[in-house]
Amino acid sequence: MRVIIIGSGIAGVTFAEHYRKLSPDAKITLLTGENRGYYSRPLLSRGFSEEDIEKTIILRTFNALQEKNICIIPGVTVTAIHPEEHSIDVKGIDEIEQLDYDKLIIATGSAAFIPPPFQPYRENFFLLNSLEDLITLRRFRQPFLDSRRKPNWAIIGGGLIGCELASDLAVSGDKVCLFHAMDKLMERQLVEQDSTALLTVLEKLSIEVRLNQAIQRIDKESGKIAISVDNNRRPFDAAIVSCGFKPRIELAEQAGLQTGRGIRVNQSLQTSHEDIYALGDVAELPNGKLYAYIIPIRHQARWLAEYFCGQPQQDWRPAEFSPEAKVHGFQAAHPYRF
Repeated sequence: MRVIIIGSGIAGVTFAEHYRKLSPDAKITLLTGENRGYYSRPLLSRGFSEEDIEKTIILRTFNALQEKNICIIPGVTVTAIHPEEHSIDVKGIDEIEQLDYDKLIIATGSAAFIPPPFQPYRENFFLLNSLEDLITLRRFRQPFLDSRRKPNWAIIGGGLIGCELASDLAVSGDKVCLFHAMDKLMERQLVEQDSTALLTVLEKLSIEVRLNQAIQRIDKESGKIAISVDNNRRPFDAAIVSCGFKPRIELAEQAGLQTGRGIRVNQSLQTSHEDIYALGDVAELPNGKLYAYIIPIRHQARWLAEYFCGQPQQDWRPAEFSPEAKVHGFQAAHPYRF
Protein backbone atom coordinates (compact mmCIF):
# COMPACT_ATOMS: atom_id res chain seq x y z
CA MET A 1 0.00 0.00 0.00
CA ARG A 2 1.22 3.49 -0.86
CA VAL A 3 0.88 5.84 2.10
CA ILE A 4 1.77 9.53 1.84
CA ILE A 5 2.14 11.64 4.99
CA ILE A 6 2.16 15.42 4.81
CA GLY A 7 4.09 16.83 7.77
CA SER A 8 7.17 15.85 9.79
CA GLY A 9 6.01 16.75 13.29
CA ILE A 10 5.32 14.26 16.06
CA ALA A 11 2.09 13.06 14.41
CA GLY A 12 3.58 12.31 11.00
CA VAL A 13 6.86 10.82 12.20
CA THR A 14 5.30 8.72 14.98
CA PHE A 15 2.85 7.23 12.48
CA ALA A 16 5.58 6.57 9.91
CA GLU A 17 7.87 4.81 12.39
CA HIS A 18 5.14 2.69 13.97
CA TYR A 19 3.56 1.77 10.65
CA ARG A 20 6.95 0.74 9.28
CA LYS A 21 7.40 -1.67 12.21
CA LEU A 22 3.97 -3.17 11.60
CA SER A 23 4.07 -3.20 7.79
CA PRO A 24 7.59 -3.79 6.44
CA ASP A 25 6.40 -3.84 2.81
CA ALA A 26 4.30 -0.69 2.74
CA LYS A 27 5.56 2.21 0.67
CA ILE A 28 5.76 5.16 3.09
CA THR A 29 6.55 8.63 1.80
CA LEU A 30 6.74 11.60 4.16
CA LEU A 31 6.70 15.10 2.65
CA THR A 32 7.79 18.13 4.65
CA GLY A 33 8.78 21.72 4.21
CA GLU A 34 11.37 21.31 6.97
CA ASN A 35 15.05 20.73 6.25
CA ARG A 36 16.69 20.37 9.66
CA GLY A 37 15.18 17.09 10.82
CA TYR A 38 12.46 15.90 13.17
CA TYR A 39 12.51 18.10 16.26
CA SER A 40 10.60 18.64 19.49
CA ARG A 41 8.31 21.65 19.14
CA PRO A 42 7.59 21.80 22.89
CA LEU A 43 11.29 22.52 23.47
CA LEU A 44 11.06 25.73 21.44
CA SER A 45 9.96 27.57 24.57
CA ARG A 46 13.20 26.47 26.24
CA GLY A 47 15.18 27.92 23.38
CA PHE A 48 17.08 30.55 25.37
CA SER A 49 17.97 28.86 28.66
CA GLU A 50 19.19 25.61 27.09
CA GLU A 51 22.65 25.51 25.53
CA ASP A 52 23.09 24.10 22.02
CA ILE A 53 19.31 23.98 21.63
CA GLU A 54 19.62 23.92 17.83
CA LYS A 55 21.27 20.49 18.18
CA THR A 56 19.54 19.02 21.24
CA ILE A 57 16.08 19.85 19.92
CA ILE A 58 16.59 17.47 16.96
CA LEU A 59 15.07 14.10 17.89
CA ARG A 60 16.00 12.36 14.68
CA THR A 61 17.76 13.45 11.51
CA PHE A 62 15.99 12.81 8.25
CA ASN A 63 18.85 10.49 7.31
CA ALA A 64 18.11 8.37 10.38
CA LEU A 65 14.50 8.07 9.28
CA GLN A 66 15.59 7.16 5.77
CA GLU A 67 17.63 4.31 7.27
CA LYS A 68 14.35 2.90 8.62
CA ASN A 69 13.10 2.62 5.03
CA ILE A 70 10.88 5.68 5.32
CA CYS A 71 11.14 7.88 2.25
CA ILE A 72 11.57 11.46 3.53
CA ILE A 73 11.38 14.28 1.00
CA PRO A 74 12.32 17.55 2.79
CA GLY A 75 12.00 21.11 1.59
CA VAL A 76 8.88 20.51 -0.49
CA THR A 77 5.42 22.03 -0.59
CA VAL A 78 2.18 20.20 -1.23
CA THR A 79 0.07 22.61 -3.26
CA ALA A 80 -3.12 20.62 -3.79
CA ILE A 81 -4.92 17.40 -2.89
CA HIS A 82 -7.13 15.63 -5.44
CA PRO A 83 -9.24 13.16 -3.41
CA GLU A 84 -11.02 11.50 -6.33
CA GLU A 85 -7.82 11.00 -8.28
CA HIS A 86 -5.92 9.87 -5.17
CA SER A 87 -3.10 12.24 -5.97
CA ILE A 88 -1.39 15.37 -4.66
CA ASP A 89 0.44 18.20 -6.40
CA VAL A 90 3.92 18.96 -5.09
CA LYS A 91 6.47 21.70 -5.60
CA GLY A 92 10.17 21.29 -4.92
CA ILE A 93 10.90 17.80 -6.27
CA ASP A 94 12.93 17.83 -9.48
CA GLU A 95 10.78 16.87 -12.47
CA ILE A 96 7.96 15.54 -10.24
CA GLU A 97 4.76 17.54 -10.00
CA GLN A 98 2.32 14.89 -8.80
CA LEU A 99 2.36 11.86 -6.52
CA ASP A 100 -0.26 9.10 -6.21
CA TYR A 101 -1.40 7.47 -2.99
CA ASP A 102 -3.68 4.77 -1.66
CA LYS A 103 -3.98 6.42 1.75
CA LEU A 104 -3.16 10.03 2.59
CA ILE A 105 -2.46 11.38 6.06
CA ILE A 106 -2.63 15.11 6.70
CA ALA A 107 -0.41 15.96 9.67
CA THR A 108 0.40 19.55 8.79
CA GLY A 109 0.27 20.85 12.37
CA SER A 110 -0.50 24.43 13.20
CA ALA A 111 0.71 27.93 12.44
CA ALA A 112 1.04 30.73 14.95
CA PHE A 113 -2.21 32.66 15.19
CA ILE A 114 -1.85 36.36 14.40
CA PRO A 115 -4.86 38.40 15.56
CA PRO A 116 -6.28 40.37 12.61
CA PRO A 117 -5.52 43.79 14.19
CA PHE A 118 -1.82 42.85 14.23
CA GLN A 119 -1.64 41.83 10.57
CA PRO A 120 -0.73 45.34 9.30
CA TYR A 121 2.35 45.26 11.59
CA ARG A 122 3.54 41.76 10.64
CA GLU A 123 7.05 42.95 9.72
CA ASN A 124 7.50 44.47 13.18
CA PHE A 125 7.31 41.39 15.40
CA PHE A 126 8.63 37.85 15.72
CA LEU A 127 6.78 34.56 16.09
CA LEU A 128 7.94 31.34 17.76
CA ASN A 129 6.33 28.37 16.05
CA SER A 130 9.20 26.52 14.39
CA LEU A 131 12.90 25.80 14.71
CA GLU A 132 13.57 28.39 12.01
CA ASP A 133 11.72 30.96 14.14
CA LEU A 134 13.88 30.07 17.14
CA ILE A 135 17.10 30.31 15.15
CA THR A 136 16.02 33.74 13.88
CA LEU A 137 15.32 34.92 17.43
CA ARG A 138 18.62 33.59 18.76
CA ARG A 139 20.52 35.34 15.97
CA PHE A 140 18.73 38.59 16.78
CA ARG A 141 19.56 38.20 20.46
CA GLN A 142 23.24 37.31 20.08
CA PRO A 143 24.59 40.86 19.46
CA PHE A 144 23.00 41.95 22.74
CA LEU A 145 24.79 39.14 24.56
CA ASP A 146 28.06 40.00 22.82
CA SER A 147 27.80 43.61 24.01
CA ARG A 148 26.73 42.51 27.51
CA ARG A 149 23.43 44.35 27.24
CA LYS A 150 20.15 42.74 28.24
CA PRO A 151 17.57 42.88 25.44
CA ASN A 152 14.17 44.26 26.41
CA TRP A 153 11.31 42.12 25.04
CA ALA A 154 7.60 42.67 24.67
CA ILE A 155 5.75 39.33 24.71
CA ILE A 156 2.17 39.71 23.46
CA GLY A 157 -0.07 36.94 24.72
CA GLY A 158 -0.37 35.45 28.21
CA GLY A 159 -1.47 31.97 27.23
CA LEU A 160 0.56 28.78 27.58
CA ILE A 161 3.33 29.55 25.08
CA GLY A 162 3.57 33.24 25.94
CA CYS A 163 4.08 32.48 29.63
CA GLU A 164 6.62 29.75 28.90
CA LEU A 165 8.54 32.02 26.56
CA ALA A 166 8.48 34.97 28.95
CA SER A 167 9.82 32.84 31.80
CA ASP A 168 12.60 31.35 29.67
CA LEU A 169 13.81 34.73 28.49
CA ALA A 170 13.66 36.07 32.05
CA VAL A 171 15.72 33.24 33.60
CA SER A 172 18.19 33.77 30.76
CA GLY A 173 18.75 37.32 32.00
CA ASP A 174 16.61 39.32 29.57
CA LYS A 175 14.11 42.04 30.43
CA VAL A 176 10.53 41.00 29.67
CA CYS A 177 7.16 42.73 29.66
CA LEU A 178 4.22 40.37 29.11
CA PHE A 179 1.05 41.89 27.65
CA HIS A 180 -2.22 39.96 27.89
CA ALA A 181 -5.66 40.98 26.67
CA MET A 182 -7.51 39.12 29.43
CA ASP A 183 -7.68 39.69 33.18
CA LYS A 184 -6.02 36.34 34.03
CA LEU A 185 -3.03 34.44 32.66
CA MET A 186 -3.66 31.12 30.91
CA GLU A 187 -7.38 31.56 31.54
CA ARG A 188 -8.24 28.66 29.22
CA GLN A 189 -6.07 26.13 31.04
CA LEU A 190 -5.91 27.24 34.69
CA VAL A 191 -8.42 27.74 37.47
CA GLU A 192 -8.30 31.21 39.00
CA GLN A 193 -6.19 30.16 41.98
CA ASP A 194 -3.46 28.71 39.74
CA SER A 195 -3.61 31.70 37.41
CA THR A 196 -2.95 33.97 40.39
CA ALA A 197 -0.07 31.74 41.50
CA LEU A 198 1.39 31.87 37.98
CA LEU A 199 1.28 35.66 38.05
CA THR A 200 3.23 35.64 41.32
CA VAL A 201 5.86 33.28 39.87
CA LEU A 202 6.36 35.44 36.78
CA GLU A 203 6.66 38.61 38.83
CA LYS A 204 9.29 36.92 41.04
CA LEU A 205 11.22 36.32 37.82
CA SER A 206 11.18 40.14 37.36
CA ILE A 207 8.71 39.92 34.48
CA GLU A 208 6.43 42.91 34.19
CA VAL A 209 2.94 41.52 33.59
CA ARG A 210 0.30 43.81 32.17
CA LEU A 211 -3.26 42.42 32.04
CA ASN A 212 -6.34 43.80 30.26
CA GLN A 213 -4.13 45.22 27.52
CA ALA A 214 -5.75 46.10 24.19
CA ILE A 215 -2.72 46.69 21.98
CA GLN A 216 -3.46 49.17 19.23
CA ARG A 217 -0.22 49.37 17.24
CA ILE A 218 3.19 47.68 16.92
CA ASP A 219 5.44 50.22 15.21
CA LYS A 220 9.11 50.54 14.35
CA GLU A 221 10.62 53.74 15.68
CA SER A 222 14.30 54.68 15.64
CA GLY A 223 15.50 51.11 15.80
CA LYS A 224 13.00 50.15 18.49
CA ILE A 225 9.58 48.51 18.51
CA ALA A 226 6.89 50.77 19.99
CA ILE A 227 3.87 49.07 21.60
CA SER A 228 0.80 51.30 21.80
CA VAL A 229 -1.88 50.73 24.46
CA ASP A 230 -4.51 53.38 25.23
CA ASN A 231 -2.47 55.89 23.19
CA ASN A 232 0.60 55.31 25.37
CA ARG A 233 3.69 54.11 23.52
CA ARG A 234 6.49 52.06 25.05
CA PRO A 235 9.75 51.19 23.28
CA PHE A 236 11.26 47.68 23.29
CA ASP A 237 14.14 46.05 21.49
CA ALA A 238 11.76 43.50 19.98
CA ALA A 239 8.27 42.05 20.23
CA ILE A 240 7.07 38.46 19.98
CA VAL A 241 3.41 37.75 19.30
CA SER A 242 2.27 34.56 21.01
CA CYS A 243 -1.51 34.41 20.75
CA GLY A 244 -2.19 30.73 20.24
CA PHE A 245 -2.22 28.50 17.19
CA LYS A 246 -4.24 28.01 14.03
CA PRO A 247 -4.50 24.53 12.47
CA ARG A 248 -3.17 24.37 8.92
CA ILE A 249 -6.33 23.28 7.15
CA GLU A 250 -5.99 25.18 3.88
CA LEU A 251 -5.14 22.11 1.78
CA ALA A 252 -8.15 20.27 3.18
CA GLU A 253 -10.46 23.20 2.51
CA GLN A 254 -9.26 23.51 -1.08
CA ALA A 255 -9.79 19.75 -1.54
CA GLY A 256 -13.39 20.02 -0.38
CA LEU A 257 -12.92 18.08 2.86
CA GLN A 258 -15.18 19.00 5.76
CA THR A 259 -13.52 21.48 8.11
CA GLY A 260 -14.35 23.50 11.20
CA ARG A 261 -11.64 24.71 13.56
CA GLY A 262 -9.65 21.80 12.18
CA ILE A 263 -10.18 19.03 9.64
CA ARG A 264 -13.26 17.14 10.77
CA VAL A 265 -12.63 13.44 11.36
CA ASN A 266 -14.63 10.53 12.77
CA GLN A 267 -13.50 8.35 15.68
CA SER A 268 -11.25 6.47 13.23
CA LEU A 269 -9.46 9.73 12.37
CA GLN A 270 -10.92 9.51 8.88
CA THR A 271 -11.89 12.71 7.07
CA SER A 272 -14.96 13.15 4.89
CA HIS A 273 -13.06 11.25 2.17
CA GLU A 274 -12.58 7.59 2.98
CA ASP A 275 -8.90 7.39 2.01
CA ILE A 276 -7.75 10.61 3.70
CA TYR A 277 -6.98 10.83 7.42
CA ALA A 278 -5.87 13.64 9.72
CA LEU A 279 -3.63 13.54 12.79
CA GLY A 280 -2.46 15.94 15.47
CA ASP A 281 -3.19 19.64 15.71
CA VAL A 282 -5.35 19.61 12.56
CA ALA A 283 -7.67 16.75 13.54
CA GLU A 284 -11.03 17.93 14.89
CA LEU A 285 -12.88 15.05 16.56
CA PRO A 286 -16.70 14.71 16.56
CA ASN A 287 -16.80 16.34 20.01
CA GLY A 288 -15.31 19.48 18.43
CA LYS A 289 -12.00 19.16 20.26
CA LEU A 290 -8.46 19.41 18.91
CA TYR A 291 -6.05 17.27 20.92
CA ALA A 292 -2.96 19.41 20.34
CA TYR A 293 -0.78 17.86 23.04
CA ILE A 294 2.08 15.36 22.81
CA ILE A 295 0.50 12.35 24.54
CA PRO A 296 -2.80 12.30 22.58
CA ILE A 297 -1.03 13.09 19.30
CA ARG A 298 1.40 10.21 19.75
CA HIS A 299 -1.53 7.98 20.76
CA GLN A 300 -3.47 8.99 17.63
CA ALA A 301 -0.52 8.21 15.37
CA ARG A 302 0.15 4.78 16.84
CA TRP A 303 -3.56 3.92 16.85
CA LEU A 304 -3.91 4.82 13.17
CA ALA A 305 -0.85 2.76 12.18
CA GLU A 306 -2.41 -0.26 13.91
CA TYR A 307 -5.78 0.49 12.33
CA PHE A 308 -4.19 0.47 8.87
CA CYS A 309 -2.80 -2.98 9.64
CA GLY A 310 -6.23 -4.32 10.50
CA GLN A 311 -5.60 -4.85 14.18
CA PRO A 312 -8.98 -5.20 15.93
CA GLN A 313 -9.66 -2.30 18.24
CA GLN A 314 -12.26 0.17 19.38
CA ASP A 315 -12.60 3.69 18.02
CA TRP A 316 -9.83 6.10 18.94
CA ARG A 317 -10.26 7.72 22.33
CA PRO A 318 -7.75 10.09 23.90
CA ALA A 319 -5.40 8.54 26.42
CA GLU A 320 -5.24 10.10 29.87
CA PHE A 321 -3.01 13.15 29.79
CA SER A 322 -2.31 16.20 31.89
CA PRO A 323 -0.65 19.10 30.08
CA GLU A 324 1.73 21.23 32.12
CA ALA A 325 3.15 24.67 31.49
CA LYS A 326 6.94 24.70 31.28
CA VAL A 327 7.21 27.90 33.31
CA HIS A 328 10.30 28.03 35.49
CA GLY A 329 9.29 27.62 39.13
CA PHE A 330 5.56 27.07 38.55
CA GLN A 331 3.50 24.03 39.50
CA ALA A 332 -0.29 24.11 39.21
CA ALA A 333 -2.21 22.91 42.27
CA HIS A 334 -5.24 21.84 40.25
CA PRO A 335 -5.71 19.84 37.01
CA TYR A 336 -5.40 21.81 33.81
CA ARG A 337 -8.61 22.47 31.95
CA PHE A 338 -8.95 21.23 28.38
